[in-house]
Amino acid sequence: MSTETGSTKVGGTKAGSIKTRMRYGFWLPVFGGWLRNVDDEKMEASWEYVRDLAKKAETIGYDLTLIAELNLNDIKGVDAPSLDAWSTTAALAAVTERLELMVAVRPTFHNPALLSKQAASIDQMSHGRLTLNVVSSWWKDEATKYGVHFDEHDDRYARTSEWLDVVDGCWKTQGFSYKGNYYDVRENVLSPKPVSKPRPTLYAGGESETAKNLIAAKCDAYLMHGDAPEAVGKKITDMKQRRERLGLGPMTFGVAGYAVVRDSEADALREVERITDVKQSARGYANYEQWVTGSNLQTEISLKDYSVSNRGLRCGFVGTPEQVSERMEEFAAVGVDLVLLQSSPQAEEMERFGAQVIGGKAEAAV
Repeated sequence: MSTETGSTKVGGTKAGSIKTRMRYGFWLPVFGGWLRNVDDEKMEASWEYVRDLAKKAETIGYDLTLIAELNLNDIKGVDAPSLDAWSTTAALAAVTERLELMVAVRPTFHNPALLSKQAASIDQMSHGRLTLNVVSSWWKDEATKYGVHFDEHDDRYARTSEWLDVVDGCWKTQGFSYKGNYYDVRENVLSPKPVSKPRPTLYAGGESETAKNLIAAKCDAYLMHGDAPEAVGKKITDMKQRRERLGLGPMTFGVAGYAVVRDSEADALREVERITDVKQSARGYANYEQWVTGSNLQTEISLKDYSVSNRGLRCGFVGTPEQVSERMEEFAAVGVDLVLLQSSPQAEEMERFGAQVIGGKAEAAV
């Protein structure tokens, strides 16, 4: 499997105009799972579990982990445990050697100059493995519970635009100053600077016109919710055109997905039926309506879609190892460089995926 890449920086390294394989990432289970209908997924939200998972992932072929940032648990219910993204990422930097650490960050929760300092420090600790997934907040109740001002949709993106300017400026320029509507920074001093050059990769996702225009102008990579290859391909084409109109270089494109790999298609479909049975638990639906109304989505989502976070089942990574590998090829063909996978229980399912899909494709390429 291969896709073309330009001279953009990917995961802390420079990629020239060469063929590169699909990169495989996984969501770190900071919420204790991804299934809103299954209370106990045998993957506790603990440092010990995520530490062991990240270390194992390096040995079975995964390239990166995405560490989501929410102070409340939107999967298992607000009273359920969830790990802090930034302290977890710093700890992972010390116990891993190869994984790209893509940590989510929400501008409304972080002063940009201070965040640029934190990020530069973790990038130094990890020897250039830190990247950011910039997320404009959508959960009003969370902001209220933590005493954070909650901007409405377009105001959130206006803030994010300034926030990105400040972070980028502090990373690149000693003595950086900025005066905007949201932030006022004067002669910033940040040392040491990040290892990654010209900066740690900035990923972001969003489906509104406001979001897509901002991401095309100020980020390095575009992340998408789960969907069919045809729909994802149209989004990639659209973002490429936006970049070209701005006179900017290539972007990296990633998609979220939920993987169910079994020895037979029938077994895989039975697992999908189990995890999408909405009669099992209602805890995870408490903020469903608020999430839909707080986001500006292109595609209507059903309660069944919401059973698995990030619309992951829509990608169709369900079936035998051969079927899932073929589906990955379809995504590569439309321009996807990176898949960000969820599964449950994560340790066992990631090992299966690593052996039967990642490892199988590596063997086929020899």
